[in-house]
Amino acid sequence: MTLKIRKNDKVVVIAGKDKGTRGRVLKVLVDRDRVIVEKVNVVKRHKKRMGNQPGEIVEKEASIHISNILLVDPKSDKPCRVRMGSDKEGRKIRLAAKSGAAIEQ
Repeated sequence: MTLKIRKNDKVVVIAGKDKGTRGRVLKVLVDRDRVIVEKVNVVKRHKKRMGNQPGEIVEKEASIHISNILLVDPKSDKPCRVRMGSDKEGRKIRLAAKSGAAIEQ
């Protein structure tokens, strides 16, 4: 299955505790249909002390399901769905469904 979300895309969270938050995709987990978005779904992890280093509490981003995010339209700067199209050379590109603008990588 081809995912329409890629690394470094600007996205908006549409469901969950961080609804309405905008961020950049840091990582796409293709096998689990999940993404890690910058400053979204931040969780705390307790790190055990190791030798001379003290223990600490680390905050990091957890993954969210790909159905809970939408890509940001480059033309209108609003959330939009994505459809596939082709450019003049015949290559497959991603297009914003509403405005038809090409989504640059």
